[in-house]
Amino acid sequence: MAATAERIILASASAARASLLRAAGVDFAVEPAAIDEARLKREARQAGDSAIGCASTLAAAKACCISLRHPAALVIGADQVLSAGSDWFDKPGDPAEARTQLLALRGRTHMLATAACVACNGGVLWRATSTPELTMRRFSDAFLEEYIAAEGDALLGSVGAYRLEGRGVQLFSRIAGDHFAVLGLPLIELLGFLRKRGVMLR
Repeated sequence: MAATAERIILASASAARASLLRAAGVDFAVEPAAIDEARLKREARQAGDSAIGCASTLAAAKACCISLRHPAALVIGADQVLSAGSDWFDKPGDPAEARTQLLALRGRTHMLATAACVACNGGVLWRATSTPELTMRRFSDAFLEEYIAAEGDALLGSVGAYRLEGRGVQLFSRIAGDHFAVLGLPLIELLGFLRKRGVMLR
């Protein structure tokens, strides 16, 4: 049975998510959604929402935003919220903030609440979540300074100030959960949906 010709759009500027989809053989376009993430996160915290609940809300907001512009397309939205205890972390704004975040996470276990959804005609068709847990080792101050210098501005593009697909893997002593979710997308579940939908071959 041939795959259908429904257009797929990734509503994210994440290079890591695009790379995962491209490597898996998904044909898609990229159109990042401009939503007020800070406001949605603030409202989630005020409402007592969980990190995974907040990530799911953000993913849906992104997907539905772009779906309203392209109602016939399948729009993928995704987001992550890093939580360590009661603390939530955002992407660092500069290397100094990245250093502060990494020091706060050193020697601790944190969760990467990862959510994805697919929207069509402005409404959500499918959702998936994943909650991998990562433990940072008690790295030395010397290692931290070398790491920050080597990674440079790449630190600013990821929540938690690390890229697991790069030098950031050296920060960890233990990782439990879906590797693809750590990189930003519950890919296995998403591919299953796309096959079921008929846009990829079964």
